[in-house]
Amino acid sequence: MITEKAPGKLYIAGEYAVVENGHPAILVALDQFVTCQLTAAKHQTGRIISRQYQDIELSWRRQGDQLVVDQRDNPFSYIIQAIEVTEAYARSCGRQLKMFDLTIDSDLDSDNGRKYGLGSSAAVTVAIVKALCRFYQLSVTNEKLFKLAAIAHFTVQKNGSLGDVAASVYGGWIAYHSFDRQWLAEQQQAVDLATLIDLPWPDLQVEQLPRPQQLKLLIGWTGKPASTSLLVDKISLFKAVHQQEYRHFLSDSRQCVSKLTEGFREKNLSLIQQQIRANRKLLQRLGSLSGVSIETPLLQKLCAIAEKFNGAAKTSGAGGGDCGIVLIADDQETSGLLTEWRQAGIEPLNLHVFFNHTTEEE
Repeated sequence: MITEKAPGKLYIAGEYAVVENGHPAILVALDQFVTCQLTAAKHQTGRIISRQYQDIELSWRRQGDQLVVDQRDNPFSYIIQAIEVTEAYARSCGRQLKMFDLTIDSDLDSDNGRKYGLGSSAAVTVAIVKALCRFYQLSVTNEKLFKLAAIAHFTVQKNGSLGDVAASVYGGWIAYHSFDRQWLAEQQQAVDLATLIDLPWPDLQVEQLPRPQQLKLLIGWTGKPASTSLLVDKISLFKAVHQQEYRHFLSDSRQCVSKLTEGFREKNLSLIQQQIRANRKLLQRLGSLSGVSIETPLLQKLCAIAEKFNGAAKTSGAGGGDCGIVLIADDQETSGLLTEWRQAGIEPLNLHVFFNHTTEEE
């Protein structure tokens, strides 16, 4: 049996701007995971079972080298794409495709199935790609793993930055510059997969940032799931009509995230907190100009409580619900903060930064 896992993530700064080519964001990987177990199948039919979909079991078979499922019963879009992309790469490396059973478990949702907004679709994609690379004995670097998972995820969800995929692959705190997805779509039609994986991707940058030892990350969940795709689409409509204001937002976000990245490199807590607060103001202004509810009343409450205890707080990701984050000094007493969150209906999540300690194969 092959077992692989991939962590969830949260955005720290750079939301919305990061969907534009080359624009930066900072993300963090968390110690809650999607776990994938893969075993060779004994029959001509394979199985895929996932807790993410209430333990629905999907059967599949092969027609030549094609993976065939009954689309009428298929809620597994990210899973199927991860398999198809990785197996296409395996074929290009001379591997013969085999049957297997796949079981997927997830820590990234609440016990009653509600999503926390921790990037479960990216994590399941990464976990499956990792497991299949081991199954087919493919040696891949983190960069190649990211590219395979990014292609699979992009095929399903066209408007994301793929930063959540990068966080699941690399772990820890990362500075991520989004690549040109239009270029990727064009190259998918023009070159074979092995060539595409080996090409440099325009604007793509992933930097693993130093661990800020004096910094503590707190996460609060509002209990209201948010649709990232829907919120990004709404901002895209604003961008189309108000191009000058949107360009100003992009410029200000780039400058803010650049300073925040320097704060991490220098392990300067004061600068980090300063830029977290600055990024919050940029997102508040974007929400006000666009009419999109990025910072909901409960997220405002979350931030206000955190600031009372000297924490720098903001929404995480697209906002509209899900989680807020707080960056606070490690020696700051936080029991009062967490108590006030609970009294306000905000659930503190017992999550920590996950660092990937595996060594890349060259």
